[in-house]
Amino acid sequence: MHASAIRQTAVIGAGTMGRGIVISLANAGFEVLWLDNNPQMLEQGLRNLEDVWQQQISKGRLTCSEAAERLANVHPVGDYAALADADVVIEAVYENLALKQEIFRTLDATLRPEALLASNTSALDIDAIAAVTQRPAQVLGLHFFSPAHIMKLLEIVRGAHTSAATLETARALGERLGKVCVVAGNCDGFIGNRMLHTYVHEARMLLLEGALPAQVDGVLQQFGFAMGPFRMYDVVGIDLEWRARELAGSGQDAPAVQVDNRLCELGRFGQKSGQGYYRYAQGSREAQHDPAVDALVVAVSERLGMTRRAISEEEIRERCLLALVNEGAKILAEGIAANSHDIDLVYLNGYGFPAAKGGPMNWADDQGPAHIAARLRALQAQHGAHWQPAPLIERLAAYGKRFSDVQGGQV
Repeated sequence: MHASAIRQTAVIGAGTMGRGIVISLANAGFEVLWLDNNPQMLEQGLRNLEDVWQQQISKGRLTCSEAAERLANVHPVGDYAALADADVVIEAVYENLALKQEIFRTLDATLRPEALLASNTSALDIDAIAAVTQRPAQVLGLHFFSPAHIMKLLEIVRGAHTSAATLETARALGERLGKVCVVAGNCDGFIGNRMLHTYVHEARMLLLEGALPAQVDGVLQQFGFAMGPFRMYDVVGIDLEWRARELAGSGQDAPAVQVDNRLCELGRFGQKSGQGYYRYAQGSREAQHDPAVDALVVAVSERLGMTRRAISEEEIRERCLLALVNEGAKILAEGIAANSHDIDLVYLNGYGFPAAKGGPMNWADDQGPAHIAARLRALQAQHGAHWQPAPLIERLAAYGKRFSDVQGGQV
């Protein structure tokens, strides 16, 4: 099925992600059936859509008739049976594998055999979701970034059985939505979030070792990031990962997340609660330094028995960036990304990496893999085995090659 053959789409879930995906589809002229098990959420979602389009009218970006046309593309429905004729369904409920599997079982039993079933998961196993259906070739991940109607990136996640035709349709659909599409293999976190995990882990450890949030953010923003990791957490909500750890019943004891845990216990969830790593004046998105958070960071690190020390700008920059590059090299070697350019596209369009630097792998190529390998080995000597250079980096350094020379995991 080509994107031009897609007549009817459907979205399950009327939370933040679901709303953004519905707006994207309706903006592109698709008919969208919208289902949520809570009718009030659907009502709120529709009001939210109207508000978004109303704002665009007031800014002169949309006419009243265009907004009315887009709203007319959206049809709230009350049950799965109403989705029977949809060509593509995008599930956008919260990150819970059992819930997603239950939804996919129902969709598989309800929709025509040729319909595509997509999950907007940001990290869960696409194969585990596909396994509960009779159509694994037509199951894939469509990982939109929040807010989905504004962010350009779309990670298209192929499962072990996802067909080439399904991927082609998904890419064409994404392009019709105006997205930058990158195909990723199936692993925990795919390309973007798998790398982000290592970057954020270093940022959090730097706090425990002696840095403060505004210092880490300042260094990375100076490097050119749209925002540093702690400002980013305030924007997306510190509580999302905290709640996910609670739900999973694991990870809550890790030293790196103790500052986040304390902030969440205090109800400091980020911008939405007016306080997170920073303070926010009523209705403002401007992050203001909060000495109370600095004191909390110091108290947490001391409670963990850490001896705080002065941390240089260079160390902050190096540890955060090299963590990204080392994980990117593993992703390349495993064939999770087809090439280094795709990794760079993900980071430029989804994670605010400075455009002038061309993405983390392009930046690493500019440094030279031999230099990167040497710096990683130095970090390994200081901070332990998790800094061991990825075998691909050592190989590139030995052969005088670059990340851009790697295709399909091969140099």
